[in-house]
Amino acid sequence: MSEGPVIIVGAGHGGYQVAASLRQAGFSQRVCLINDEAHLPYQRPPLSKAYIKGSAGPESLMFRPEKFYQDQKIELIAGRAVSIDRAGRKLHLASGETLAYGHLVLATGARNRLLDLPNANLADVKYLRILDESEALRAIMPSKTRAVIIGAGFIGLEFAATARIKGLEVDVLELAPRVMARAVTAEVSEYFQARHREAGIRIHLGVQATSIEAEGGKVTGVSLSDGRHLPADLVVVGVGVLPNIELAAQAGLPVAAGIIVDEYLATADPDISAIGDCALFASPRFGGSLRLESVQNATDHARCLAARLTGDKKPYDGHPWFWSDQGDDKLQIAGLTTGYDRVVLRGDPAKKAFSAFCYQGEKLLGIESINRAGDHMFGRRLQAMDRSITPEQAADESFDLKSALA
Repeated sequence: MSEGPVIIVGAGHGGYQVAASLRQAGFSQRVCLINDEAHLPYQRPPLSKAYIKGSAGPESLMFRPEKFYQDQKIELIAGRAVSIDRAGRKLHLASGETLAYGHLVLATGARNRLLDLPNANLADVKYLRILDESEALRAIMPSKTRAVIIGAGFIGLEFAATARIKGLEVDVLELAPRVMARAVTAEVSEYFQARHREAGIRIHLGVQATSIEAEGGKVTGVSLSDGRHLPADLVVVGVGVLPNIELAAQAGLPVAAGIIVDEYLATADPDISAIGDCALFASPRFGGSLRLESVQNATDHARCLAARLTGDKKPYDGHPWFWSDQGDDKLQIAGLTTGYDRVVLRGDPAKKAFSAFCYQGEKLLGIESINRAGDHMFGRRLQAMDRSITPEQAADESFDLKSALA
């Protein structure tokens, strides 16, 4: 068992799960969760979709009510961590408060990558990562008629679909030659491009915004690198995130594209660990270091770390999976498909239900499923068993996938 209090910086999916898992494992010492938002810890995935579309209040997103933290003796501390005294094992907050720790968990997450363009700081230029940003968008959307979304990743396309359902005219800008280019295969990109265009969303590929136009402090449009101008009264930016590594770096911990941790999620300081979006973790399974941005990664990191802190030390060996709801379509991804050289389709894109099985040679790397939850769950179970199926089996609809799990 870890000696002394466990202080957790960050109350997102990972931070919350560490605290809850520690108590589930019988950890009896002090647990503090440092929360720099004015809300109880909450779920992020609905922010760009269901939450903006609906009328439910913030309480609908909360992991647990306040009584849970009281009953579990998890101290929620509103504040922002500003520095770490590693020698004294103390965390300093912006309020001036100092917290002693036996073990410090950095679950600092990531922040929006900001747009560096003229007028990008106007009130009608919005981002969408935290609850306050989602609330702000939900409040102003009824008064808006035309949105330009910069970035065709998951968040940009999820919001585009939501905005279109809410009746806005929508343009999406993407510098890459296809949507979600870094995340999915060309076959899946093409499907979603077609589906969004069917919904009346205009997608502009291979271009970027060069300036945001305004009159009297109000957004009027966006100028593009190809010389065109798109009218707009709302701009939503989704151009990626940056991991929050500054606290670790200032404390002298090694950082790169994230806070560097080993396969046990430990930093170079044995009294400090890092998890979730901010962590660049060693992965024996994938043969290198990874930084993943997903709920699965954050929560599985948290459970692995809580187990280590309570005496069950095992390397992190999670199986990545992701999802994105865009309009009526659900995209689910099992595995990491980076490096694939062959794609085999199972199902029919014309019927709005198919999966892309991604191979490197004969090795199945991952499965991207659209409206085929069974294929997704099969992929997760297959990977957990360290098994594969051949490309020919994947393409053959008569092949019973369940037989590969027997």
